[in-house]
Amino acid sequence: MTKIDDLPTPSLVVDAARLEANLAAMAEARPGASLRPHVKAHKCTALAKRQVAHGHRTFCAATIREIEGMAAAGLGEDLLLANEVLDATRLGVVAEQGARVTVAVDSEETIEAAARGGVQEVLIDVNVGLPRCGCAPEEAGRLGERARAAGLEVRGVMGYEGHVVGNADRAAREEGCRVSMEKLVVAHADVGGDVLSAGGTGTYDCNTWANEIQAGSYALMDTAYATLDLPFRQAFFVLSTVVSIAPAGAGYLIGDAGLKAFGMDHGNPHLPGGRVLFCSDEHVTFLAGRAEEDTAPSPIEWELGVSPKIGDRIRMVPAHVDPTLAYHDRLYVADGEDIVDEWPVDLRGWTPID
Repeated sequence: MTKIDDLPTPSLVVDAARLEANLAAMAEARPGASLRPHVKAHKCTALAKRQVAHGHRTFCAATIREIEGMAAAGLGEDLLLANEVLDATRLGVVAEQGARVTVAVDSEETIEAAARGGVQEVLIDVNVGLPRCGCAPEEAGRLGERARAAGLEVRGVMGYEGHVVGNADRAAREEGCRVSMEKLVVAHADVGGDVLSAGGTGTYDCNTWANEIQAGSYALMDTAYATLDLPFRQAFFVLSTVVSIAPAGAGYLIGDAGLKAFGMDHGNPHLPGGRVLFCSDEHVTFLAGRAEEDTAPSPIEWELGVSPKIGDRIRMVPAHVDPTLAYHDRLYVADGEDIVDEWPVDLRGWTPID
C-alpha cells in the first residue's frame, strides 16, 4: 500500500479521520439545510459527497465552473452561486439540465444578466460591512421588486460578514456579527422570501439570524481559523521534501514547496516543530526547532524531526485553505500513514466543464 512518504512532492494530504470528525461536528451544530457548505474551500466533489453523507445537501459556490461541476456530479439539488456575474448563460444551461440554480444579484445589471442567461431564481446580495459586493441595505427592497418584474423568483437575501469572521476576539466577533446581521434582517423584511443566507466558519455558531450558514473552511481548516478556538481540527497538510541544507553555520533548510503550493494571502504556512522564514516560487526556507516565542508544543501531531536531512519529508499547514486547494489537482486521502484514496480537485479553474 502507498504510504504518505511515497508520494511525489509537493502533495496535498487529507487526514480522513480528522475530516470526518470535522464534518460530524458541523452536522451536529448545523444539521441539514441550516448549513449550505461552500465548496470554494475544497473544490472537490468527492469531499462534497462526504458532506452529503452528513446530511448537507444544499451548497454554495464561488465560480460558474464549481456550479457546473457540482451538477455534473449529481449534486445539483440546490446550488447557489454566491457571487455576481454579468454572463449567466452557463448557469442557465445547468438549470435547463435539471439542477436548481440560484445566483446572487446586487444591481439592475446583474438582475438583467440572470434573466437573460436563463436563471430563474436569485438572492439579493446585501453589503453588511465587508467592502465587496452587495447593494446598500436600503436598496434591497427596490432590487427585489426589479427582479420580480424581470420574471425572476426572489428567494430572499444574502450578506457576508467576512470582515468579522476571522476576528480572534470572540466578543468582538459576536458583536460584529450582530451589527452586520441587523442590516441583513432589515433588508430581508423589505425583500421577502424564505432565505436569509450568511456567515462562514468563524461565525457558524454565533450567527443566529441567518437560516443558512455558508461555511466551507471547517472541513479542512487552516492556520487563520485555528486562532479562533473552533471545534474543528486541522485535517490537511502540504507534503514537501527537504532538498537542500545550507552550508555549516547558516542553519537553514530548503523544501520543495513554495509560492506555487500555498495560498499566501494570510501569511506563511506553519511548520510544526520548525519555523518558516520565507517562501519563494518553488521553495520554502525554514529552520528546524521552535522559535523562542513559540515554545509550547504544537497542537498538530505532524512534528518536524529534530535534525532533518536531505530527503526527509515535512508536513506544512497552509494559512489559507481556499487558494491552496486551487494550486493542486488532487487530494491524497490518508488513514494514518496509508494512502487509501485520491480525490480530484475537480472544481478548480474557470473554463467550462467538458
